[in-house]
Amino acid sequence: MRITVFALAATLGLAGCATSEVDTGIGAAAGGAIGALATGRVGGTLVGAAVGAGAGYLLGRTTRKGYCRYRNPRTLKIYVARCPAG
Repeated sequence: MRITVFALAATLGLAGCATSEVDTGIGAAAGGAIGALATGRVGGTLVGAAVGAGAGYLLGRTTRKGYCRYRNPRTLKIYVARCPAG
C-alpha cells in the first residue's frame, strides 16, 4: 500500500502546468488507484497507471483541442487560452 501511495504522489508531483501533462497525471493517478484496489498488487497498480495515463492523455486532447493553460509570471495565476499555431 505504501508503494501505491508513493507512486500516486510522485505522479501528481510530476504533472506540470501544461494541459496534456495534467490530464495524463490525473489519468495515471486514477488508473493506479483503480488497479491497486482491483488487484492489490504492484503490477496491477503499474498497469492501471499506464492505462489511465494513456486514457487521460487521449481524452484530454479530444475535449480541449486547441486550448492551453498558461501561468502569468507576475501574478502566478493560471489561465486558459488558445494555443499558438504550429
